Amino acid sequence: MNFARLGTTFALIAALGACKVQNDPVEDAPEPTASETPAEGETVSILRPDVEAEQQEVMEAILEPLNAVVGFPDGGAEIDAAATEALQAVLTSEQIELGGPIVLRAHSDSAGSDQVNADAAEARGLAIAEWLVGQGVDEARIDVIVFGEQNPVQPNALPDGSPNEEGRAANRRVEVLIVPPEPKPEPAPSPDISG
Repeated sequence: MNFARLGTTFALIAALGACKVQNDPVEDAPEPTASETPAEGETVSILRPDVEAEQQEVMEAILEPLNAVVGFPDGGAEIDAAATEALQAVLTSEQIELGGPIVLRAHSDSAGSDQVNADAAEARGLAIAEWLVGQGVDEARIDVIVFGEQNPVQPNALPDGSPNEEGRAANRRVEVLIVPPEPKPEPAPSPDISG
């Protein structure tokens, strides 16, 4: 029998037995003010409420990545009025202002050979990249990834095997992804050790 372990167990039981659960409110404790009372769902640290508030502000400041689709429903790589409108929205977004990387995922339908479809998708991606650079976006931020016909958003053919023109039009697209850079955390204040 391990007496050291048994002794530790009894000491722990005795310590726990000495603890008292108090359900009655403390009579002399002041009521918290409205500014001290956390809002519903708010997490507050009992040790450093100021740290919790700062973390909450940082979480609110983090932007989600921007996902936009620029369509080429008529085929080719010409940027039409609808594509220009979509690109204008991208250009005025907070995500683009923050300077993060821009990924252009270029797609096509399945009407031609793999190489023809890859070339068509690449031409669309490069057209978008050129448009963005023409609007002042740094070319070094832009990457074009060519998917060709690999990732359709709609079927290219109907169940009977005939072409699905609506599906093919939807598949001719460039997906724009802008991931905002991570916010740089501010250094924690040094504790005041003067005394």
